[in-house]
Amino acid sequence: MTAVNGFSWANCDAETLPGKIKTLTILPDPLLIPGEMTVSTVLNTSVPLISPVTINVSAYKKIMGEWLKIPCLDNVGSCTYENFCDILDQLIQPGQDCPEPLHSYELPCHCPFKEGIYYLPVSSFEVPSMAIPSWFSSGDYRVTVVLSHGDQEIGCAKITFSLAGSYMHWE
Repeated sequence: MTAVNGFSWANCDAETLPGKIKTLTILPDPLLIPGEMTVSTVLNTSVPLISPVTINVSAYKKIMGEWLKIPCLDNVGSCTYENFCDILDQLIQPGQDCPEPLHSYELPCHCPFKEGIYYLPVSSFEVPSMAIPSWFSSGDYRVTVVLSHGDQEIGCAKITFSLAGSYMHWE
């Protein structure tokens, strides 16, 4: 079992960008994987998100008091995802209903995303057992996620958490 502890987040742009996380709550803390998690969030964008939407992830692990950048290995770590809209289309075929609870709350799961406020009330999900790369071991992490379209940065969020677990390996 793996535990995610001390999850926190912040917009990293002094909230000047058009895309913002207004609220985000993930419970319980620690979050056990596998296990049940509860999520609620309010997201806001004052511009539409139109393909291609690029997501740039910078991930760091604290080792001996220093933050070291985690390279992109097997699409995990400090990676750039050139067109997130295409990834969504691969996960959920266009024309299919969005999965729950997105469908119930009429939240989109495909690009384009219209400008506006997206609200997901408290919703529970079952988190399955996951294959975690062996190099992604117990410790403290910080991740910066930047969302952009062309040259326009749309949003930026910083996430911190700790991992602890009895197994941290590929299954």
